Amino acid sequence: MKKVILLILAISASIIATISYLYMANKANYEMAQRQNVQYESYYQQEIYGSDLATLINKAVDDNNKNEVAKTQKGKYIENTTNSIRIDIKFTDDNTIHAMEEIYNGGISTFIQYYNQIKFKCTRNRVS
Repeated sequence: MKKVILLILAISASIIATISYLYMANKANYEMAQRQNVQYESYYQQEIYGSDLATLINKAVDDNNKNEVAKTQKGKYIENTTNSIRIDIKFTDDNTIHAMEEIYNGGISTFIQYYNQIKFKCTRNRVS
């Protein structure tokens, strides 16, 4: 009888430990996402240079890779509401919009070479 009670207690303890671990991991992930959102939101309505935009693109790509965000066949990150980051850049001289993946894949160093001292402005905040 004692063995059965000890077995039940051990199983109960492991279930409680597992639930606690999952809760704490989820809470830590949520808090990290909130901190990242604050960082990205700090650019809203701000003017930044092309070199800073290149840094922001590198960070967004890195964060998407860390969060294991899926990509389409064309290599663009699939936007979701939980952990993906998307940056679209509109060039006003020819009124075209380019996704961050295009600039990243085309070479950040080339982008910096041409747009280092050009100012960009975040005009729309897509964070929910």
